[in-house]
Amino acid sequence: MGTPDFAVASLKQLVENEYQVVGVITAPDRPAGRGKQLAVSAVKKYALTNNLKVLQPEKLKNPEFLEELRSLNADLQVVVAFRMLPEVVWNMPRLGTFNLHASLLPRYRGAAPLNWAIINGDTKTGVTTFQLDHEIDTGKILFKKEIDIWENDTVGSIHDSLMEIGAKLVIETVDALADGNVEAIPQETLADETEIKHAPKIFKEDCKIDWSKDAETIRNLIRGLSPYPTAWSTLVNKTNGQEISVKVFFAMHAEGKTTESGTIETDGKNFLKVACGDGWLQITDLQLAGKKRMKADEFLRGFQQVGDYRFE
Repeated sequence: MGTPDFAVASLKQLVENEYQVVGVITAPDRPAGRGKQLAVSAVKKYALTNNLKVLQPEKLKNPEFLEELRSLNADLQVVVAFRMLPEVVWNMPRLGTFNLHASLLPRYRGAAPLNWAIINGDTKTGVTTFQLDHEIDTGKILFKKEIDIWENDTVGSIHDSLMEIGAKLVIETVDALADGNVEAIPQETLADETEIKHAPKIFKEDCKIDWSKDAETIRNLIRGLSPYPTAWSTLVNKTNGQEISVKVFFAMHAEGKTTESGTIETDGKNFLKVACGDGWLQITDLQLAGKKRMKADEFLRGFQQVGDYRFE
């Protein structure tokens, strides 16, 4: 059970290691893009190319879906980046249902664990497999795998690493459950040594850069939202008030004199620096509204009047 690319890696591992995948449950096709053509999920695309049975329920308690799911007679259900399941679904198989979650539970329960780990400046993250329970991301832990978050990692690079690590952990978990060789650990027993944090869904306003904050906090926000959903700010013309929306994909610490936050310093050719609450950041990758992503020097060649603006 899964929808995005992150889930494809786990499904691919199961297929290539010759486990019997009796069915794939994924999101219904949705209109997407300017033409509103029906778009299929990444999981569905992979499943169809491998001749796997695909179910796409709108409602997980629909009697017809439940009957079809039951008819698959699965021993185990594997959930990777799907939606919350009702008990009638997760309690159906003989060996139950487990979920692969992109955090070291009980840290970062919720929809955006990778984003929040980087936004909060964590230096470690990982993946966890756990049994489903009534409350989201609270079930007993089966296995974990930890990795470092390096200073220049973004949510994109961490996503790709954990996608592959998580797929291998799925195989390890399936084998252990099939052999009856696993001790499930209640998350409550880990609460003293591992702080429980939440990772709620991220909205556009959460992505807005506040340049009055310290440079490291802003840099972590940018990294934790790159390449998606992306941190953003507004270029404001200091003379006429014209506003231009800008997405910021990456920034580095830089030197500069103390001045008002949001102030821009540039040579008009190579570098674009912005004053923060306690220092400066040099923006290296950005995107103007309606344009493609570009490096700072490319941006400066096409926007030579940037010195007339400030970030707000």
